[in-house]
Amino acid sequence: MDATTTAPRAEVLRDRYRSRLPEHLQELAGPMEGTVEPLHIAWSGRTSYSLNRPKSRMTLYRAVLAEGLCEDLATFLHHRLLAEQWPVLRRLISPYIREVWEDAFPELPRTAPADATAA
Repeated sequence: MDATTTAPRAEVLRDRYRSRLPEHLQELAGPMEGTVEPLHIAWSGRTSYSLNRPKSRMTLYRAVLAEGLCEDLATFLHHRLLAEQWPVLRRLISPYIREVWEDAFPELPRTAPADATAA
């Protein structure tokens, strides 16, 4: 595959993710604890996520960032939790998602704290 083939696809993906962004991170007002079941996003395999368990929450956030619509982002993600786990989460998501979110929200941390682990 050459650059002329991949460049248009990359821009299509960036545009798709950009169109789903909230205007402000604070619009992400989803739950901070409990269990959620976003069946229309996670319709195969795991369908229930505990926000009280970091690995489960990370899996949910990855799925919502990749597959969720704008309203899903606001419903299932919480701005504080997203920012707290972003240093690790950013390494687990598509580079297109990461670029779009970091360009739109410079307040998202780009590096993990010294004591952070991949949980």
